[in-house]
Amino acid sequence: MALILVGGGARSGKSRHALALARERGSNLAFVATAQALDAEMEERIARHRAERDPSFTTFEEPLDVAELLERIGGSFDAILVDCLTLWVSNHLLAGSDPEALGGDLVAAAAGAPAAVILVTNETGCGIVPENALARRFRDAAGNVNQAAATRAIEVYWMVFGVPLRVK
Repeated sequence: MALILVGGGARSGKSRHALALARERGSNLAFVATAQALDAEMEERIARHRAERDPSFTTFEEPLDVAELLERIGGSFDAILVDCLTLWVSNHLLAGSDPEALGGDLVAAAAGAPAAVILVTNETGCGIVPENALARRFRDAAGNVNQAAATRAIEVYWMVFGVPLRVK
């Protein structure tokens, strides 16, 4: 149906805007959480995000196989919000798999889903060159997966200070 990409920096309002875009597309909504609560700080972030969602969202927690999940549930919802693509990239790097190779599958599943799929992602390329190889690999993989998603998306939003700028 429709792939929509919402990107920006940390705490820029990406998730809030993505939630609003999902609500505009219907009342039967899914939320795919890719975060893993590996420490107390991440547990707090996940709790904050849960509090921002109303109960109209059916939540799925899937840190790795988002493409398969989208293929399975894509026809059951008006909109599916995936938050977030950069955590998905990180999860795959830490699991030893190749997020760039798998990113094409995720983007294809999102673009081909009967439901509108809204991908939330972080812009990771505007900062300094990371000091270590894993951080550079993450930055590059996230940038390449973001580009693949933006290419297939019918709408792309860049969030700045809570303000959505439509760039496509």
